[in-house]
Amino acid sequence: MAEQVLRTLMRTTDLIVAGLFSPAAITAVGLADIYARLPLRFGIGIGDGAIALSSQDTGAEADANRDQAVSQALLIGIIGGIPFVLFGLFLNEFAISILGSLAEEGAFADVIEYGSVYLMIVMLSAPAIHVNFIAARSIHGTGDTRTPMYVNGVVNAINIVATVGLALGLGPFPELGVIGIALATAVSDSLGALAFLAILWSPLNEIQYVVPRQFVITKQLVLISWPRIAEGLTEMFAEFPFNAILLAFGTEVNAAYHIGRRMYQQVASPLARGYGVASNILVGQALGRGEPETAFYNGLAATGLSTLTVGGFCLLLFFFAEQFVLVFTNDPATVSYASGFAQAYAIAAVLIAAYLALSGSLRGGSETIPPFIARVIGTFVFLLGFTYVFGVVLEYGVIAAYVAIVLDFVFRVAYLGAIFYRRRWIDRGTSMMRERGSIEEGATED
Repeated sequence: MAEQVLRTLMRTTDLIVAGLFSPAAITAVGLADIYARLPLRFGIGIGDGAIALSSQDTGAEADANRDQAVSQALLIGIIGGIPFVLFGLFLNEFAISILGSLAEEGAFADVIEYGSVYLMIVMLSAPAIHVNFIAARSIHGTGDTRTPMYVNGVVNAINIVATVGLALGLGPFPELGVIGIALATAVSDSLGALAFLAILWSPLNEIQYVVPRQFVITKQLVLISWPRIAEGLTEMFAEFPFNAILLAFGTEVNAAYHIGRRMYQQVASPLARGYGVASNILVGQALGRGEPETAFYNGLAATGLSTLTVGGFCLLLFFFAEQFVLVFTNDPATVSYASGFAQAYAIAAVLIAAYLALSGSLRGGSETIPPFIARVIGTFVFLLGFTYVFGVVLEYGVIAAYVAIVLDFVFRVAYLGAIFYRRRWIDRGTSMMRERGSIEEGATED
């Protein structure tokens, strides 16, 4: 949770500093960040494969297999970062310009100039981004969540200081503007990667580097990771049509959506994501120890605790929505719409907390396809489909978007709840551990 709060603060600082220059700088950073999230999604996906195998093999005391899984995941992450580096070097300007194809050429020129350079610099650190997520998740799997928090805490602090210093030219730093923001991000990500690689190299750490030799582990990493990568990409790509629908209701509505969503992300998202990681660890380690009933209980307990905790914060968000919104804007129309979005997310956040805990639990059992299916159906059928049909076709307007946000996660929780209750994920996780030799045949037959 602390990691998520610090990372959110870092991104918020980037936008605040960009806003000190011009609206074009804000737009450039925002558009470049759409592409910058691509390596982020890849790193998270491979990282989720690493944490699943790391937690299971830690529970099973199969240290050799765990070391194989982590070493292979890191290698995949480093190699997988190369295409993103090439994209940033050769397609950076095209990538930004295509997003502004409908804008006036003169008005968008500064955005292309700022955004293309920002994107190029950030993409150069793609392999480091992958290493950061994969190494942190691998260490999480052993039950150590403090070490990644310390590393990321220091790295994010460096990022914030460097962003302000390099962008504004404070102290000994040169004034580099938007380029300074990008450099701060790339340098801090690289420092974080070096720190994690050094920690994994240290004999004090449980995980040790080994030469990749077991293809079955490579196959399992890919099988577990690809739905998670696709899940993240689905959510990212869905942002384009959903924002287009909201813009049809008015620019104030679109701005209100981003304010309402940001409030949820600041207040409830770090807690919910933290519980998702915790449930992944607890379920995976219990399965590795041959305790499927404990794994099932841990998943339920994490889901219940996450829902209750996040629910308490969301009560404040729901009843004091307008007061929170006024921190961001004083425009009457935007305040009205943003309060509605904030209340919709306050309701949905309780469901989001349950969804992330259930997703983490299933991933602890190596089951990553159901969360992917839940996100695709929830996003395209309910969030997009319901909003378009009832909001645009039947002309209910923005109210349809409020309802769709909640329905999206009602479906996700119902679907994943049924999958979790059926417990087939226990068989899948156990079968994959047997396949790679982490447990013996006949183990975990409770």
